[in-house]
Amino acid sequence: MTVTAQTPLVPDLAALHQRAAQRAAERAGGQDRLRGHIVCDGLVRIFKTEGVEVVALQGLDLVIDRGELVAIVGASGSGKSTLLNILSGLDTPTAGIARVADYDLLSLSAKRRLSYRRELVGFVWQQTGRNLLPYLTALENVELPMQLAGKRGGKARRERARELLDMVGVGYCADRRPGQLSGGEQQRVAVAVAVANDPEVLFADEPTGELDEATGAEVFAALRTINAELGVTIVVVTHDHAVATQVRRTVAIRDGRTASEVRRTARVDAEGNTELVSEEYAVLDRNGRMQLPAAFVDALSLKERVRLDLEPDHVQVRPGDRASDEREARA
Repeated sequence: MTVTAQTPLVPDLAALHQRAAQRAAERAGGQDRLRGHIVCDGLVRIFKTEGVEVVALQGLDLVIDRGELVAIVGASGSGKSTLLNILSGLDTPTAGIARVADYDLLSLSAKRRLSYRRELVGFVWQQTGRNLLPYLTALENVELPMQLAGKRGGKARRERARELLDMVGVGYCADRRPGQLSGGEQQRVAVAVAVANDPEVLFADEPTGELDEATGAEVFAALRTINAELGVTIVVVTHDHAVATQVRRTVAIRDGRTASEVRRTARVDAEGNTELVSEEYAVLDRNGRMQLPAAFVDALSLKERVRLDLEPDHVQVRPGDRASDEREARA
């Protein structure tokens, strides 16, 4: 499926993506290290409660390159939050491969897991109250992670904190405590806190979930700026489709597996107009399996089995029920 739309966002999206890739290459020390910053292969997570097993992830595959800003979407219970908890080091997978940079998340010791969460990744929670200490100012909240990590002297920490607050558009909030900030301002300060120690990856769990559309757009603009200016790889779990359309790549999860991807590119037509072109793909796993979009299944009333025909340049999928077989025989 291809959808085109002309919008003022397009040049910014393309320019920011290009700048983010450049910054990521600088951080990585060269283009050869850009691929596969986050890799999941056959990832499984099973929860056991009172003798009942719940399979949250059922062999999920995912590759995110260094410097990408990716939105992960899915219905409640699809496994997207479980995936984020694993990648952020808050949970341990049951089986498969989960790797972020040089960290194997299945075999981390307690000490190395602490190092991973303190140095390599940052995190922004949905609940604004979980991201900031209420008795510290915005500036002090941003300084705190650097102080705990023993990074920079006092003056350098303060300068860096002010720089980050300015970068996310809330420099004017430096001397205010969280109770004096709006929800959107709190979340933008939280983004600055999350990248205070210059992590390679930033995870955000529904960062606009408690905000209205306009305020959510401001928070997401802050994430895009951080991605472009610092080259940080950013993974956002969201149900907000308005947010998901502002990234170059959206990954949909269904029933614990990656189901589809939407990739967006900026193209210039013959008349010189810039268009944002969106293309949706079904995800094919290493065993050749894919999930058909639910809308397609419903439209054709597909059940139990389907007919596959190999054509020279495509695969044809048709209903395989008895009624369709009888109609084909009469034809």
